[in-house]
Amino acid sequence: MSTRANESETVATPVGDARISWYRDAEPARALVAVSHGAGGGIEARDLQALAAALPARGYTVALVEQPWRVAGKKVAPAPKTLDTGWTALWPALEKPGLPVVAGGRSAGARVACRTARELGAQAVLALSFPLHPPGKPEKSRAEELTGAGVPTLVVQGGRDPFGRPEEFPAGTGLTEVAYGDHGFAVPKSAGVTEAESMAVLTDAVVAWLDGMFG
Repeated sequence: MSTRANESETVATPVGDARISWYRDAEPARALVAVSHGAGGGIEARDLQALAAALPARGYTVALVEQPWRVAGKKVAPAPKTLDTGWTALWPALEKPGLPVVAGGRSAGARVACRTARELGAQAVLALSFPLHPPGKPEKSRAEELTGAGVPTLVVQGGRDPFGRPEEFPAGTGLTEVAYGDHGFAVPKSAGVTEAESMAVLTDAVVAWLDGMFG
């Protein structure tokens, strides 16, 4: 699934240039959902593209954010502090349309959104494939980052994500499960569920959550 951005914007940060791809509808939006990618990929990820394709027509502008390391063509993400610096520096560009901003990301991007949400004044956090712990190491939990976001938070997690299955999350976590999904929300053919159906579960859950806040 892929959709064309209305425009792309380069934003200078202390750690290099970031890039924002804007997805808008003709109707006035109720809020902006700004979503960054993970440590091993870019905004071409199926979940980010699904949000960009589905949300604008349902009242929400989407900004897909490419972190400076990715724009520079590097293969490996830098340290968390550097990621936070880049995200914080581009935040004014996200606020420019004058809409309430929901901070979001997948995997490492979700961690950035959680760590910086309160400081930046985000209305809420959308955490896609939150890496609750490294695969096979549940004792190295990152739950405090998630619970410490300080704003309404929705986690969307694959049912077989090795970085944290839905049942591993702290009690009270707002969470939608994409059945059979892995860390990238890929679903095996044997599950009998198409990618389009899985992504509809994701986008419908996100829209319902947003409508609850901004509807």
